[in-house]
Amino acid sequence: MTSAAHTEILARERDLAQRCAAGERAAQESVFALLRIPIHRTLHRILGPSRHAMDLTQDAFLEVFRSIGSFRGESRLASWAEIVAARVAYRHLSSRPPRPTHLSLVPEPVDPGPGPDRTTDAREAIRRLYAILDRLEPKYRVTYALHVIDGRPLQEVARTTETTYVAAKNRAARARRMVNERARRDPLLRRFLERGGETP
Repeated sequence: MTSAAHTEILARERDLAQRCAAGERAAQESVFALLRIPIHRTLHRILGPSRHAMDLTQDAFLEVFRSIGSFRGESRLASWAEIVAARVAYRHLSSRPPRPTHLSLVPEPVDPGPGPDRTTDAREAIRRLYAILDRLEPKYRVTYALHVIDGRPLQEVARTTETTYVAAKNRAARARRMVNERARRDPLLRRFLERGGETP
């Protein structure tokens, strides 16, 4: 995409945000349609399978519509909304009571061959990964989810989590160590991570 085309898109999205903030119904519907998938994807990456996902999606949109007047068009509207969604998820994780520190993952030797079993194994590995993430402090969990699972650059993760690049790098490294340490005791999860497993 050329610089001129990118600038034009930013200008259109800034205008859309301003019309949305002014209460224009069509603009609000357009914003919802534009941001539904990015917000859902961000929450899913951070939370995994969660019964709170629907409520948090609504919370994220409430926050988007409440603060969209502050959108200045310096980045894509979807990128701005993903930051909002990540902060909503972070607040949710921070407000929960601490989880027990023990983790009982049953190491099962599973054949990672192709076919339906491979899909079932991947789903189980994802469940186990999020069981580990569920016990990390929110700052480590959010950083791991955004950087390792979603593949976002550390500079972007730092902006999203309102921290420095060095802090984001340290959090990602520490979270990765904690996940890998537990995965060493779980062959299924270890194979999944070694293959560069991603959540669906």
